[in-house]
Amino acid sequence: MNKLEAFGHVAALAIRGDLVFPTSVNAALRVQLALDDPDCPMEDAIKLVLAEPQLAARTVALSNSAMFNRTGGPDVTNVRNAIMRVGYHNLYALAAAMVVRAFGSKIVDPDLRAKAEQLWQHTVHVACLARIIAREVTGVNPDTALFAAIVHEVGGFYLLSRADEFPGLLEPDPENWQTASEEIITREVVKKLGIPQEVAEAIESLRGGMLQIPPETLLDTLLLANHFSPVRSPLAAAEEDEGPHEDSVMDLFIDNDKRLRMLQEAEADVSAMNAALLV
Repeated sequence: MNKLEAFGHVAALAIRGDLVFPTSVNAALRVQLALDDPDCPMEDAIKLVLAEPQLAARTVALSNSAMFNRTGGPDVTNVRNAIMRVGYHNLYALAAAMVVRAFGSKIVDPDLRAKAEQLWQHTVHVACLARIIAREVTGVNPDTALFAAIVHEVGGFYLLSRADEFPGLLEPDPENWQTASEEIITREVVKKLGIPQEVAEAIESLRGGMLQIPPETLLDTLLLANHFSPVRSPLAAAEEDEGPHEDSVMDLFIDNDKRLRMLQEAEADVSAMNAALLV
């Protein structure tokens, strides 16, 4: 099966809703669904998190990281206090990160596993930068920006998770015909994961998206974060790899000093998120 046939088959399955998710994804999705309700009682949130031991450990670990404990307060030792420190939105993002990471957990091929790891490092760098850019540049809700960035490559992770089964997905694409199939697959995975419409629209607009002047939308936030990420996506086309915008345009809103400061803060947050997800 060549790449065209492989993409066509996976896309057709996606349109039918026949998406293959690891078991751990379904568990994290149940947590996400409950936490999507801002009125979810704290006791219910605690029970949900405790029902998933990995999520419980990771929530406590993240709450004690510099990302959420910048004042150096005492370490949190229980799920209740951890949820209160990180908040529902960031707990929701953490569950989403577990979903994204789970797609790569069953990949056997070492080259694919390396791509999945690079894609994760790209994702987590974009997520931490998006949170900072939202706070300091665009004025978007930083929690929403973090979540959107965590899931912005979920279609790519899904494709990598199926590439063991469909090796043709790895073949070169000199005619660049696969774009439509990738967009279809991403849209269907996003729908299956129940990602909110505002976030879904920003993700679907990323390919070929243009930065608004001044930048003030969720899409702008993701474009900026992708541009400044020190780790590129292994699935990006050559023209995307150079970044969608000129540095001179970016410098209008993020000068070199601010860029270096944001990258430094983001790097510390990346370490915190990676550590929490390895618990």
